[in-house]
Amino acid sequence: QVQLVESGGGLVQAGGSLRLSCAASGDIFALNTMAWYRQAPGKEREWVASITSGPTTAYADSVKGRFTISKDNAANTVYLQMNSLKPEDTAVYYCNRVWKPYPWGQGTQVTISS
Repeated sequence: QVQLVESGGGLVQAGGSLRLSCAASGDIFALNTMAWYRQAPGKEREWVASITSGPTTAYADSVKGRFTISKDNAANTVYLQMNSLKPEDTAVYYCNRVWKPYPWGQGTQVTISS
């Protein structure tokens, strides 16, 4: 069973940056479209960004131009570089395969102070 482990979250001021990482226990990134999602308190989980095997990338309008998704297939890791962070980016961030998601990891908390 593939396990996903997210890391890199923290508390930063608005305008700051964070780089999230998602490591997988298996070699899954080369052939799968992977995505980052987030869930803010009291809200449903939402899609943030995705990267295909191509790779091509796509972003939610709310993060376009500020976030960059990338991956290192050899390292079995997907990244999310987050710049110009806003308080509304505060959430728990998760990664997963888009089609037939694996069991969800624990996520990594991102808190942006104003």
